[in-house]
Amino acid sequence: MPISDVDRIYLDESYYLVPQDEVAQEAFAVIREAMRKEELAGLARVVIYRREHILLLRPRGKGLLATALRYKNEVRDEDDYFDEIPDIKVPADMLKLATHILDTKKGKFAPEKFEDRYENALIDLIKAKKAGKPAPAPSEPRPSNVINLMDALRRSAKADRRPSSSSSHRKTSAHHRKRASARRKVKKAG
Repeated sequence: MPISDVDRIYLDESYYLVPQDEVAQEAFAVIREAMRKEELAGLARVVIYRREHILLLRPRGKGLLATALRYKNEVRDEDDYFDEIPDIKVPADMLKLATHILDTKKGKFAPEKFEDRYENALIDLIKAKKAGKPAPAPSEPRPSNVINLMDALRRSAKADRRPSSSSSHRKTSAHHRKRASARRKVKKAG
């Protein structure tokens, strides 16, 4: 079957498959390269942890990647969740601004930047217990800067639409000076 036929929502855990011995290596390589050339995937059934799974087999490097697939009854129907979301006509200027923001935040996927914080905390706890020390205190969560995205986009879009005359610039500058002065006063009082 073409790889593109498989909806990513069905993908679960992945495993590497390698040939068992020298006799199997040539047949393995021939099948792998044929799958790669035709952009095809295979299906297999296997028992893992006493349960039968369906695996999606795809070429990866010199081996095959076997990805367990979820069964249809394990995947919830998106309409059960998305039907109540209203159809909203997104204004072109807001879409353009949001696209610009996303473009400035683009980056490469770097899995080495992600860590299992639970596992790290568990390792620290075990090390502390082994050393006879008290359990490390959990770190305080950083405060989040939650904003209403649509309000921020609207403010930004309005700011872009304002005429840039020298009088409005003077008014805006005066307004900013007043606000900065008020902020300094608040800081001194606190």
